[in-house]
Amino acid sequence: MKKLDPVLSQTLIAWLRADRYRMALLQTAAQTKRPDWCLAAGFVRNLVWDRLHGYQTPTPLTDVDLIYFDRRETREPVDRALEARLNAMQAAPWSVKNQARMHQRNGDAPYQSTADAMSYWVEVETAVGVRLNDSGEIEFLAPFGLKSLMDGCLSLNQKRPKPEAFAQRQTAKSWLNQWPLLKVHAPS
Repeated sequence: MKKLDPVLSQTLIAWLRADRYRMALLQTAAQTKRPDWCLAAGFVRNLVWDRLHGYQTPTPLTDVDLIYFDRRETREPVDRALEARLNAMQAAPWSVKNQARMHQRNGDAPYQSTADAMSYWVEVETAVGVRLNDSGEIEFLAPFGLKSLMDGCLSLNQKRPKPEAFAQRQTAKSWLNQWPLLKVHAPS
């Protein structure tokens, strides 16, 4: 995993702490005690892009991705039950996925951890997660670091070089309509 720039980390921590909704979601997720967990994808990415665009009102989250890694129990119904439990604790569009089984869907070799699984995601900037440690401090899982996200980039992950998936996700999610200042680093 890439060493994180302390200035970028502290900036992102301040942005997270200022967002009461995201902090409440983090505290709820922490109560599940999932191994190697984090809230990832749009949870962090959208916050950063909103801040970089100067938006005063956060873009609503279409889902809250709680990911974790547990080889002992990989059945999907376990994740659906955890979603129901989370919704009972705090209503939100929870999406729970044990990364120990996701390699099957993606056609990859088995992943070794949550960060390893994230390192195969289509966009570099989506592969950033955050969690609260046992002391309540914010920690990041960011296999590619924070710099490109904090620079307002949208980049194809060269570890998963699928330009068609990259283009399809940009279109389906309307990222460039929502955040027009993003710098797209598309494949040539």
